[in-house]
Amino acid sequence: MHHARHGARAIAGVSLIALAVAALPAHASTDAAPSATVEAVAGPSVSGHVYDVTGVALPGARIIVEGTGAQATTDLQGSFTIATPDASSAVTLLVDYLGRPPFSITVTPAERARDVEVTMPGASNNAGDIVVVGASLLDNTARALNQQRQADNTVTIISADAIGRFPDPNIAEALQRAPGVGIERDQGEGRYINVRGAPSEWSAISVDGIQIPSVDPTTRAVDLDTLPSDIVANLEVTKSLVPSQDADSIAGAVNISTRSPFDRKGFALTGMAGASYNQFGKGSDYRASGAISDRFGADRQFGLLLSGSYSRTHRRPDNVENSWSILGAGPRVTETLFKDYDTKRERIAGTAAFEWRPTDATRTWVRGTYARFEDNEFRDRIGITWNAGNAAPVAGSTDTAATWANTRIEKQVRHRVQVNEIKTITGGIEQQLGEGQVRADAAYSETSQTYPRRDELLFRSTLRPTLSYDFGRDSDLPSYSLFTSKEHLQTGTFGFRENAYRSNTTKNDEFTAQIRMDIPQPLGSGTATLSAGGKYRARNITADEERLRDQRASAAPTQTLAGLLSDEDSRNFDYDLGKRFNTGLADAYFDATKAAAQRRLPQSVTADYRATEKILGMFGMGKFQFGDTTLIAGLRVEVTDFRSEAPSVARNGAITTARGDNNYTDFFPNLTLRQAFTPNLIGRAALTRAINRPNFPQIAPRVLETTEGSTIRVEFGNPDLRPTLSNNVDAGLEYYIHPLGIIAVNGFYKDLTDYRYNVNSTGTYNGVAGAFLSRPVNARTGKLYGVEVNWQQQLAFLPGMLGGFGVFANYTYTDGDARFDAPFGGRTRFRLPGQSKHMWNASLFYERGPVNLRVAYTKRSDYLDEINADDARLDLYWEGRGQLDAAGSFQLTKALNLFVEGKNLTNTAGVRYFGERQRVYEYEKFGYTIFGGVRVKL
Repeated sequence: MHHARHGARAIAGVSLIALAVAALPAHASTDAAPSATVEAVAGPSVSGHVYDVTGVALPGARIIVEGTGAQATTDLQGSFTIATPDASSAVTLLVDYLGRPPFSITVTPAERARDVEVTMPGASNNAGDIVVVGASLLDNTARALNQQRQADNTVTIISADAIGRFPDPNIAEALQRAPGVGIERDQGEGRYINVRGAPSEWSAISVDGIQIPSVDPTTRAVDLDTLPSDIVANLEVTKSLVPSQDADSIAGAVNISTRSPFDRKGFALTGMAGASYNQFGKGSDYRASGAISDRFGADRQFGLLLSGSYSRTHRRPDNVENSWSILGAGPRVTETLFKDYDTKRERIAGTAAFEWRPTDATRTWVRGTYARFEDNEFRDRIGITWNAGNAAPVAGSTDTAATWANTRIEKQVRHRVQVNEIKTITGGIEQQLGEGQVRADAAYSETSQTYPRRDELLFRSTLRPTLSYDFGRDSDLPSYSLFTSKEHLQTGTFGFRENAYRSNTTKNDEFTAQIRMDIPQPLGSGTATLSAGGKYRARNITADEERLRDQRASAAPTQTLAGLLSDEDSRNFDYDLGKRFNTGLADAYFDATKAAAQRRLPQSVTADYRATEKILGMFGMGKFQFGDTTLIAGLRVEVTDFRSEAPSVARNGAITTARGDNNYTDFFPNLTLRQAFTPNLIGRAALTRAINRPNFPQIAPRVLETTEGSTIRVEFGNPDLRPTLSNNVDAGLEYYIHPLGIIAVNGFYKDLTDYRYNVNSTGTYNGVAGAFLSRPVNARTGKLYGVEVNWQQQLAFLPGMLGGFGVFANYTYTDGDARFDAPFGGRTRFRLPGQSKHMWNASLFYERGPVNLRVAYTKRSDYLDEINADDARLDLYWEGRGQLDAAGSFQLTKALNLFVEGKNLTNTAGVRYFGERQRVYEYEKFGYTIFGGVRVKL
């Protein structure tokens, strides 16, 4: 049935493309998208590079042959190859680059045999032109907008130095500035992205064109807080795919381009170092990065680059969580946890690249990337179990206030160390063969997530007091009578309850090999470039988890609770939690007792799984260029072979192996149109198809149980889960403003089949009632649609000094839902998780002479996090969050720049709630951060 339904959809897609082709006008063509390759051309040609006056390559420059109108676009290293009328006469090349005056150069027949070097002037004498330098935000905005303008499909580009001009320490936070991109945070730091209101796993992440697997065993989404923004040369968000791209990005594909030694003519050295203060921190934070590159050899045909980045933060965010349940009288809080964090995070990253370009026709390269993220966290916790022993609240309780008798009070310390690692290595060759071009790549990527420590020690009070809560006056920080009666401060009433140890290691590795050929051919008054290629990806994932616990009296510490505490106060907002645990004594206890703890079964077995996924992709497409119109038409086919296995434990304790297989073939027709009404007014439209395969643990036959306080959560795999498919329509219009800016409108519609939800319910697991059970299921149909509006402009028309002001602003509206055949809690239609209806960014900047100032605000509206199948009142939402950031810099010398940044200046909280805003589940604050330092660029 899966194959038949998908085949029918594919045939419908092909029919739609055929109708669209028939309706096209007879004329067509445009410019090539800037990429890591130089396009093949038909007939005699001229090759060269475009640089600025400092020797930095200019990507996205539009090269036009005077007299013929033939066009080409420079790639990331400023390289181009363009068709010319003949090889015996001089040719004049016109260079069009936003933010700089037009420029022309005449190439004589004798100069055709060597690389043509074009140096763009910084500015003319015209008042409207921009004087740009390497440290300029405007210069780097120009790099991005030129690439966007020349792209065939809908893309958003963020250049490296533009990232550095905002206080965005990792890739996720850098991407939030792009239209249609929202981020999900962990303790205030961006981790995952939501493109166009879609789930985070709907956006594949690549480094230098090679997809990297996730470090998190629960999702395909990549933890982008593992990757610092310092190692990046370019970020590209592709929102409408072409057949040569992997189809597994329904929302949009993100490619992270690392630096190349050919980004500049010769030697280059850049560096940054600084320190910061955080409102909720402990001591200073540090961040530093550097990159060095050079070209060498008789013809400077060899290039070598090394870069590195290091950062360290020490934060103490405040956090309160309230678990709600639906009782006979309505929603009531059944557990409250006050969490006092002490978190140290360290990031280390590096890249290396060696490239050899013996001729203009040959390029070879080897590139590697390494990133490591360590999260070392101590957490003190006070817990109140309101419904201990399944008690009911005292009569007179309401939805916002209640009194409970015989409550339970606990105090816990946890030491958790999480380590994420990402490694990639890729090698390839690009060779021009006559008028055609062949490119081949091979790559290996590996990610891992380990927990060297996940140790817990729990004490429980013998007191069973009557306590109350009241959310009526302040649902974010409710009043709790515990902090008046202070039973939690009576340490002598607490006794040892249990220790618990949990370790898990997840490893993802993927081998990729791909080849592509492009052959240009004259076609009437235009050209046709025929492309074909294949890609093979083989991924392996293993997840191994061990759970230990000891509740025996012999496992109790030799010290009392009071003897394990320090003199340091433990506070959470204005709640007095007593004293913090002594971290040295806690670790000594963990190290002494872990070996004797008892293994938990079946939990230590059922969470494990192994999976392999092999994907063979093949594509064929034609790119037809006639005048100002470009049409891309093609088809991609992907064959997926997925196999998984996981231990299964029977009621009698017998362990067997459960297996799951899922094999399918999908077709992805594609039609992409680019129309240049003028060189600066660009229209695009696309009919595409894409896929999102299930997360590995969703489709593996395994069971994962987690416990937080008295709450048990159980996640079940579903080997019958189907991939989500989407038929997409995209259309947009972009106007590029002189001297530098853009006004753009882009709309999209996605018709979804087999959308996946994690559906939560309450039930019994292993004899324990009240467990939260989660199982992935497919919704039959769904839709996602929206519109993006983007405005960027330097306000150069303003008089005098006011001409240094500029604006970055974008707004995205999205809506959508999915529909089930069977009702859950009386509902068949649900919102899409991760989808905010409204997302917007607004930034005002000033750049004049050595001064650069920016104020930026980003905001997204509420979005659904989890669905409760039993009752909509327990659907879990994230509240929309706005954040104000600011940055300023002063160019002290040509090579030296001083800067200061402010992040989260409004100290905006992170809030999750059940159903309605008054039922707050989690309230967390992270504080503002002030960061200052120096940048060096030689």
